[in-house]
Amino acid sequence: MLYVVATPIGNLDDITLRALEVLKSVDVIAAEDTRHSGNLLRHFEIRKPLVSYHEHNEAMRAAELVERLAAGENVALITDAGMPGLSDPGARLIRKCIERGLPYTIVPGVSAILTALVGSGLAADSFCFRGFLPVKSGQRERELRAAMEREATTIFFESPYRILKTLAACAELMPDRQLCVARELTKKFEEFRRGTAAELLAHYEARPPKGEITLVISGMR
Repeated sequence: MLYVVATPIGNLDDITLRALEVLKSVDVIAAEDTRHSGNLLRHFEIRKPLVSYHEHNEAMRAAELVERLAAGENVALITDAGMPGLSDPGARLIRKCIERGLPYTIVPGVSAILTALVGSGLAADSFCFRGFLPVKSGQRERELRAAMEREATTIFFESPYRILKTLAACAELMPDRQLCVARELTKKFEEFRRGTAAELLAHYEARPPKGEITLVISGMR
């Protein structure tokens, strides 16, 4: 069985009891960053073999793990934070299991996407998650224009090093739209800051943001 296991996005206490049971029971754990995941496993006194599974070795490693699953081993797949397959490696291995008729299950847990959406206070009945905003300015602007024209709330992951440029672009494209910067979710300095793009830009120009950021943009309603 392949277990696709969600891990905490910050606060380690957010791991589920089921996730801990699975991680203790499998034969091997495939992790995006074995050093990072090693800290999580040591915290919960879990000692299992670790293999790396990241974007640079995903094709090769997925083939290897499928063979181990076919041979009868139980494998857990985890990423640095959150659910594998959502802006993180995982989808390829799941597809291979489907192709080979191998069993898999999802062990759900905390999600930065849903945490940011609910914490933003914006409409949550319809939303669109678009992953990380593109680095190139032209592609980023196309994504933001699409968000501006979308009725549903839009959610992006963004780097603290690019959020000022993104907010500046939002201020030009959609000056009246409500946004929320959700930062360092579930961690000590968690923040949900709401306002127009210009208001958020002024705040973060004076106080450069740190940590992981999820940007939530209200829909056209």
